[in-house]
Amino acid sequence: MVGLSLSLLVVLGLVVWRVLDDPYVATPGADPGAAPTARPGQAAAALAGLEAAISRGDAAAAAALAPDDDPAAARRLRDVVENAEDLGLEGVTLRYVDQDGGTDPQGAWRVVVDVTWQVAGFDPAPARSEVVFALRNVAEGDERVAVTAAGVAGGRAPLWLTDDLRVRRTDSRVVAVAGSARDLARYDRLARRALPVVQRVLPGTGRGLVVEVPRTAAGLDAALGVDEGTYADVAAVTTSPDGEVVDGGPLHVLVNPAEMDRLEPVGAQVVMSHEAVHALTRAPTSRAPLWLVEGFADYVALRDVDLPATTLAAQVVDQVRESGVPEALPGPTDLGVGAPYLGAAYEAAWLATRELARAGGQDALVELYRSAGAGEDFAAALRGVAGISQAELTRRWRDELRSLADEAGAA
Repeated sequence: MVGLSLSLLVVLGLVVWRVLDDPYVATPGADPGAAPTARPGQAAAALAGLEAAISRGDAAAAAALAPDDDPAAARRLRDVVENAEDLGLEGVTLRYVDQDGGTDPQGAWRVVVDVTWQVAGFDPAPARSEVVFALRNVAEGDERVAVTAAGVAGGRAPLWLTDDLRVRRTDSRVVAVAGSARDLARYDRLARRALPVVQRVLPGTGRGLVVEVPRTAAGLDAALGVDEGTYADVAAVTTSPDGEVVDGGPLHVLVNPAEMDRLEPVGAQVVMSHEAVHALTRAPTSRAPLWLVEGFADYVALRDVDLPATTLAAQVVDQVRESGVPEALPGPTDLGVGAPYLGAAYEAAWLATRELARAGGQDALVELYRSAGAGEDFAAALRGVAGISQAELTRRWRDELRSLADEAGAA
């Protein structure tokens, strides 16, 4: 695609050149290549001003950093301060790193900014990300630099810097939505109901829950710093807000509103409860097999859902009826974003954890999840807490798949 695009640009350039019959005549003394110069020192000062405005909760001071003729930029900067205040952010820093590209004839340019932030009382450590900001020189003879936007030109950017958020913050959860008051009420309800679902299986687990909902599916990709469309078919994901998943770092649930809008209320609640398990048990840092990590989250989320297994596992049951029982438990490739039968793989993982609970009890499943997640050898932990081998677990799981397929076929 790149090659075709470049060829097209060359052709268009030739067409434009041929259309311009009148020769260009330079103005005496003018430099046709001249453009406004970047002002790194003034840019750093503008960013320091925005950092100070965030620290003070001074939305008016932030808006004053926008160009006088750009009310939209002023509104965006007000939103940044109001978002930070509503979220309860602390430790916000904005440090100029480098210029990103050149300066256009209107004096607009971009810079890379090292941003740190932390949701006070919820994040165990700060997040840190390099975010591209858009700036503009104020005017000739005025050395100031104005700030026009954050999170431009691709790359990862936190939602609080890029959109107008509605926020609900309580002792147990923070829910931030780029949407309507009705949207906020819906997602806050899902988050509120997810917490006791987790606590019934894992009492006393973890810190509070942080949920972020961008305006669109593309907004989720932008918040994650990935190509547009990467998470188009994923309802939600639990990850660090800066992309660095490390022990002791912050973890948030990020939602794809387009996919969540397609779900019935029960399905949407299962998704949120599943992600709450991930966030509160720090699943992204787990060293357990991925099928156990994902299956356990579904085990907790589905535990009190009053629907038959043939309904809850309909995709994998259909797959078994068409292609036979799989030989092995789902692997990382089966459970990765973009996998062709992702839904079926998740259902298969859930059924495997359900077989574990049947073999050794729910407490044994919880202990296995925790010990394997901490790095203990899975086969040894499985024998120790459930009293079965991995081969025996696989056999039981395959028998259950076969039984469910027969049940569905007889219905």
